Amino acid sequence: QLLLVESEGGLVQPGGSLRLSCTASGFTLDLYAIGWFRQAPGKEREGVSCIGRSGGSKNYADSVKGRFTIYRDNAKNTVYLQMNSLEPEDTAVYYCAARSPRVFGLCALSGSGFGSWGQGTQVTVSS
Repeated sequence: QLLLVESEGGLVQPGGSLRLSCTASGFTLDLYAIGWFRQAPGKEREGVSCIGRSGGSKNYADSVKGRFTIYRDNAKNTVYLQMNSLEPEDTAVYYCAARSPRVFGLCALSGSGFGSWGQGTQVTVSS
């Protein structure tokens, strides 16, 4: 079982920034595409962004394009999600997940192929 641990989220004012990290434990992260997903109360889970194994391919939801940046440092076994210009609509529990190494191609924000999930971290955007 792959273990992924998200960094602590927090309370941020609208327009503010926050960086989340997703660190792998017990396995080498560079074998896996990694995705960030979120779920707000009463809403379905939404794919936010994902990144390929080497970091060369990235995918973003339209709602976060231009505001969020995903990147990875395989030497640190960590993937980051830099969130800028945060909006109240970004309030959710954020999860990172690893895609099966048997799946290839651009990672899917639908979550297809992602089988190992972190415990989630709460991000609240409010004044």
